[in-house]
Amino acid sequence: MPIYEFHCEDCGKNFESLVMIASALDDVSCKHCKSSNIKKMISTTSSQPLNSSSIPAGALSGCSSRSGFS
Repeated sequence: MPIYEFHCEDCGKNFESLVMIASALDDVSCKHCKSSNIKKMISTTSSQPLNSSSIPAGALSGCSSRSGFS
């Protein structure tokens, strides 16, 4: 999902917004004060853990199910 982080230049608060298409970024306003004086922040990427049904067959060849930790 395209969730973007923003910083409001007017109230100083950070917020997140789900933006379905890039052209809608211009329509985002602060969730706290409703200002349109906002800056898109650089976000870190996130990932979801894979389950065994989403891993292609053979992708883990050579990997052991043992972690080596006791």
